[in-house]
Amino acid sequence: MRADAARNLATVLRTGARLLAEDPSTSMAAIAAAAGVDRTTVHRRFASREALLRAVFQAKLDSSERVLNEARLTEAPVPVALHRYLEGIIPVSREWPVDTRQMMQRDPEARARRDALSERLSAFLRRAADEGHLRTDIDAAWTRGVLDRLVETVAHDFPSMEAPQAADLVADTFLRGVGARRAAS
Repeated sequence: MRADAARNLATVLRTGARLLAEDPSTSMAAIAAAAGVDRTTVHRRFASREALLRAVFQAKLDSSERVLNEARLTEAPVPVALHRYLEGIIPVSREWPVDTRQMMQRDPEARARRDALSERLSAFLRRAADEGHLRTDIDAAWTRGVLDRLVETVAHDFPSMEAPQAADLVADTFLRGVGARRAAS
């Protein structure tokens, strides 16, 4: 793929993600116009709005998978892995603001992939609890929900906060909120 074509594709995907997050019924023509490309360029690459949406979700899943790999959730010390994860996933959430749940209803392959990535994060949180970093008297689903909402909140409600600062804030809030209580020294 030529460099300009690759740039156009990336622009269309990012623009599509943003516009579809704001309004899921956004037309391909509106996405093309906002991306600054010809409508035929978008239609040549994507046969339908559904195909474009599927490509946006795949790009988000690709980015999420990269973050999970780089965080080293199974090897790095829990606080380090948590911070790496947060510092990576917050920008992904900002760049790809679409809700993957809507695609999961239509695409079993994407759902399986998302579920596998989600399980990796859940396994990390079980590890964190087993190692004493998280409270074990709180339901694991609640703990996961808290982490997910904190990421969503900082990513979308505080978009000007830099990822490292946002990761610090989320990690501190998370570990103090559902973190294991330590005995006072």
